[in-house]
Amino acid sequence: MRRDSHMSERAPEPVGAYPHAKRVGNLLFLSGVGPRKRGTKEIPGVTLNEKGEIVSYDVERQCLSVFENVRMILEEAGSSWGDIVDVTVFLTNMKADFAAFNRLYAEHFKENQPARTTVEVGSLPTPIAVELKVIATID
Repeated sequence: MRRDSHMSERAPEPVGAYPHAKRVGNLLFLSGVGPRKRGTKEIPGVTLNEKGEIVSYDVERQCLSVFENVRMILEEAGSSWGDIVDVTVFLTNMKADFAAFNRLYAEHFKENQPARTTVEVGSLPTPIAVELKVIATID
């Protein structure tokens, strides 16, 4: 069975020792994807104080950036947005952010509606409000 690791040249660098994605057979498993931009510490829609703590954030800007990062990883690995079969969503504030996330998700998954699980977490490894874990098919 084919097993390959994939590192994107366009998506943000991983914050740990792991690849952007791992192919096993005809499935592509993406590591958690956040909204950061490649080559910087910039997080779209996030304002931090001098201690690096979140002062304010725009969950919609973060969601759009996460979707863009997921798309880049998929395409560079030989898959596509339409090949996504499962999404796990991590939100740090379900009450405040779920409605906006759900609306944007519905807009971006009109054609392809993968299985989805959404959970609230206390924090994520970087000062972000949303992260996606994605599984897609690949030929």
